[in-house]
Amino acid sequence: MKHERMASAHPRRIALRRMALACTAFAAPSLWAAAPTARIPVEVWKDPNCGCCQDWVVHMERNGFAVTVHDTGNSAVRARLGIPARLGSCHTALVEGYALEGHVPAADVHKLLKQKPKAVGIAVPGMPVGSPGMDGPEYGGRKDPYEVLLITKNLMNSDVSTRTFTSYR
Repeated sequence: MKHERMASAHPRRIALRRMALACTAFAAPSLWAAAPTARIPVEVWKDPNCGCCQDWVVHMERNGFAVTVHDTGNSAVRARLGIPARLGSCHTALVEGYALEGHVPAADVHKLLKQKPKAVGIAVPGMPVGSPGMDGPEYGGRKDPYEVLLITKNLMNSDVSTRTFTSYR
């Protein structure tokens, strides 16, 4: 009699184990998909009262970057990173040893980090309307053309050279 009860319990145990394994198999891919990817750290120096800089920070965070903000202005750090004033904008950032100046799209930062060129960094001089952080509703959908410039050191002197990294037209 005891053996009969064990024999009838055995198929139920097997069925329960199979159901548990099936649930685990279906749940595991969704758990893997939900696993967060490592966010890329970026340091930003900006004026504490600049709204467009904060909008750019939000743009970067939405595109995979973990941003640390220093509300101390950016002129001194821009010079320290080797970016001349003529390429300046309202904020300066540093990511994996590269300088970022101005309203650089996150896609171009990802492109820079993938290509890893021998460069100081990339810049969007000025504050072109339509660039990330300069694209809010107050601009009425306006998009001015602009270029993201790759900044490289000159071999012959202490100045830098630029070339178009990406063009937005």
